Amino acid sequence: MEVLVVFIVLAIIIFAASFVTGRRFGLLALALTAGSILSDIWGYEAGLVAGVFGIESSSFSTAIILMAITMLPAAILLFHGYAYKTKLGKLLGAGLFTVVALTFLVEPIGHILPVRGFGAEVYQFLSGKHDLIIGVGLIIAIVDLFLTKPAAIMERHAKH
Repeated sequence: MEVLVVFIVLAIIIFAASFVTGRRFGLLALALTAGSILSDIWGYEAGLVAGVFGIESSSFSTAIILMAITMLPAAILLFHGYAYKTKLGKLLGAGLFTVVALTFLVEPIGHILPVRGFGAEVYQFLSGKHDLIIGVGLIIAIVDLFLTKPAAIMERHAKH
């Protein structure tokens, strides 16, 4: 049950942050992908650096570091980038971002908490469909980026 509570709390936080800022799903999902790749590359080294600062190396601290590295690029882009103009766009974008973000965080959460009870079913579903959810999410993210209109470029008029 603890896993389910953690998923619900994370879902509320991620959805609220994404909805309030109104940032487009495509850019945020690709930032999550970059964060996931960075956590794979830097996860071990980040654990060593945390050890230097006195943080005990355990499965809990390692999972928290991996989650932070995964979410950092998307968290930064929550404050910069293209935004949806309509409430429906914000709702859809925030919902999609929440699902994809939770899917990226499934593995580290599984290392922190015991998986049992009804939360185990949710965990098993997300864990079993991990590749499918992320793959479909990234395809939708790319389509979302293609639907983004570029910012207007100011034409410079040279004075003669």
